[in-house]
Amino acid sequence: MDITVSELKKRIESGESLNLFDVREDYEYEDDNIGAVLIPLGELPHRIGEIEHLRDEEILVHCRSGKRSETAQRFMQSQGFTNVRNVIGGILAYRELD
Repeated sequence: MDITVSELKKRIESGESLNLFDVREDYEYEDDNIGAVLIPLGELPHRIGEIEHLRDEEILVHCRSGKRSETAQRFMQSQGFTNVRNVIGGILAYRELD
């Protein structure tokens, strides 16, 4: 199940502790980030062990528009992660809320 940017923003603003990952590239993250941990999509297969301990926890993934994070979501699910949610519309949609 995916998550809307509105729901994500409410949860961030409430101070909730989230497992939020950004799968964009370094330069994109440096320009604009919302507090997520950066793991670029191309590095995800090699770095999946870093988040193995979150296998059964809710994980939120976002990118610029939602396409790369959808790919990341599918990959993580194929690796046995049970609750991966894609941020619909990505950072572009999130920034439109402001």
